[in-house]
Amino acid sequence: MSDWAAKRFWKTTTVEAVDGGYTVLLDGRSVRTPVKTLVQVPTKAMAEAMAAEWDAQSEKIDPLTMPVTRAANAALDKVSAQHDEVVDMLAAYGDSDLLCYRADGPDGLIAKQAQGWDSLIDWAATDLGAPLQLRSGIMHEPQEAKTLSTLRGHVAQFDAFRLTAFHDLVAITGSLILGLAVTRGRLSAEQAWDLSRIDEEWQVAQWGRDDEAEAQAAIKKRDLIRADEFFVLCA
Repeated sequence: MSDWAAKRFWKTTTVEAVDGGYTVLLDGRSVRTPVKTLVQVPTKAMAEAMAAEWDAQSEKIDPLTMPVTRAANAALDKVSAQHDEVVDMLAAYGDSDLLCYRADGPDGLIAKQAQGWDSLIDWAATDLGAPLQLRSGIMHEPQEAKTLSTLRGHVAQFDAFRLTAFHDLVAITGSLILGLAVTRGRLSAEQAWDLSRIDEEWQVAQWGRDDEAEAQAAIKKRDLIRADEFFVLCA
């Protein structure tokens, strides 16, 4: 966001319908991304959320307080230009999905993983048509090519805006299945976060919490929730 003006230069912020979507206007002039792409988003709700972020800026503009605007910029400047590459990258998580790699001990952790993850493995097989094989330990073992192709097909259906949100849902949790479950209403973002943290929380229970690790985890959880909110704005 280094190309953004450092100080507020406009008085009024509005939303306007354009061909194929909506744009945000600052004193009647359309907002552009850092690489000067005209901002055009798919829904009025997204444009209104962006407008609220711009309107909330005071004397100096702080991009860190504008998550919807930053996500929309990423969709327009980055994801749209390399859609297939992003699809491939995210679909690849299915070959080493967090939910498939199970501890071989202790029994308490094995039980917690099974309780949290087994129903989602079943859901992937029945609702997504993508049966996944469980693995013991951390050594990678490839999944069936047909399953991976099916999962890629689900990811490829997302447009650039949804794919931008989906990227964080998958990358933060480490699970393609958790990401898909959130986008389909099977889980909330908070539930997906908790399920992605079973191993970490087990370690915390054994050894106690670390303040620095907790702070980093809080940032990731916030970003996960924001990604889900952005995905909803795409509808």
